[in-house]
This record gives sequence, C-alpha cells and structure tokens, in this order.
Amino acid sequence: MTTKSLLIEATARLREAGVASPDFDAAELLAFVTGSSRLNLAEPTGDQRRVYDELIARRAAREPLQHLTGTAAFRYRELAVGPGVFVPRPETEVMVGWILDRLANVKEPLVVDLCTGSGAIAGAVATERPDSVVHAVELSPDACVWARRNLAGTGAELHEGDIDGCLPEFGGQVDAVISNPPYIPLTAWESVTAEVRDHDPALALWSGDDGLDEIKVVAATAGRLLKPGGWFACEHADVQGESAPAVFAATGLFTEVRDQPDLAARPRFATGRRI
Repeated sequence: MTTKSLLIEATARLREAGVASPDFDAAELLAFVTGSSRLNLAEPTGDQRRVYDELIARRAAREPLQHLTGTAAFRYRELAVGPGVFVPRPETEVMVGWILDRLANVKEPLVVDLCTGSGAIAGAVATERPDSVVHAVELSPDACVWARRNLAGTGAELHEGDIDGCLPEFGGQVDAVISNPPYIPLTAWESVTAEVRDHDPALALWSGDDGLDEIKVVAATAGRLLKPGGWFACEHADVQGESAPAVFAATGLFTEVRDQPDLAARPRFATGRRI
C-alpha cells in the first residue's frame, strides 16, 4: 500500500467515525509515527504501519489527537498534554494576544492566569513578554503535573489551589488577570463532542446549570487582584456573549466591559478594566 492510499483509507475511517478533521488528523498521525511532517511525509516501515493503524483506531474511537501525539501547539510553543489536563484550543490564543496588546506599554507587568490547566496562557505570556512577572493558579493536582512541565524555564510561577482567595499578597497590584475557566453548562452535556466530554477532565469543563459559576469566581478574584486601570480577559462559551460580560458588569468593579470575538467571529471572551 502506498503512502497516498494509506492516507486515503485512514481518512475514510476517521470521517466515518465522525472526526471533525479527518484529513488533517490522518496526516498528522502519520507524520508523528514516521518522525516527518505533514507537508513532507516519509514512507512508513512495516512496524510504523502497525503503530499507525493502532493510532487511527484510537482516533476513530474519538480519543483526542493531542493525547495520541502528546503535544498541543499554542501560539509559539509546543505543550505537553495528556489525560488529566484540558487540551488548549486555538480560540484561547486570540484572548492572549488581546491581553498582550493591552500590556504593550506596561513595564514589567504583573500578570495572573487563573485556572491555568496546562499552563498554556501563563507560558505564552511569560515567553512573549520576558520582562513580565507571571503567576498561574490551578486547583487540579493532575493538571498541575502538566503545568509544571510546560512552565519549566519560562519564569512563570505555579500555585496549586483554588482561585477563590488566591494570591492575597498581590491584592490591588496586578496589571492583568486572564482566565480560561470551566464554563460549559451541565445542561449542555449531550452537545459536547466526545473528545471533550470523555477525555478532558470534568473539573475543567462543567460550571453549574448556566455555566457561569466559575466565571463569577473569576470576576470576584479579578476585582480583588487588579490595580486601578488593570485589565481582565475571561473566556466563555459562544452562547455566553451577553451573560458572561454581565457577570463582570454586575460587580460594579469594572469599566469598559464588553465581549470580544474569536477568529470565527463567535463571541469568545469578556474583557474590561478595573475602576
């Protein structure tokens, strides 16, 4: 079987299984197995073909691609990911860029990443703004294992614990708070893809009947940590384009509260500034 026919067969298997990006995933897994790239795929050996067939079967069972390769790209970094940690999404990269733009003229900004998960956000800020001081907070011990690995050498400091009441020593001093908290309503269980529902940790997904429970904690924590004029950015589901910003507005602690779109023009993250 030629490489082309191998890819055609693998793509068909993934498409039949309901995988959203069968062409990409089939090529990415072959590149992973052969140690090559999607744009210049190497001819697999017999052993590599057997490994590839096993990985395609696991992907067809809706195991996340990133769990199979062990990595996830996020902005300019490759992150280690796997069971026990939320796989970072491209949509979150837009929110990071938004915060970095607001900090462009702030010298040595103090930044806090709430619900850091894999450390994707904290690591991106720390590497793209090497003069920044970044603190990341995460409750899950399993996720912290991955975050420590991904934040090693970045200068960002990881704090294991609840975001509620975290970092009291920085009250009123922080230049930016950024968060991708759990925000999926419990009522939306059936609509969530199998990759997310069955493999991302529940602690990173569900947040009450309306999905706003943890966003309310983010709002209170941002209000406590931010200095006057400091910025927040908080990701949310695309159906929360009005309800998520309303959580922040209701505190009376922020001005310029509005919602921001992702690259697909869907409502994606709330932003604002501490009064």
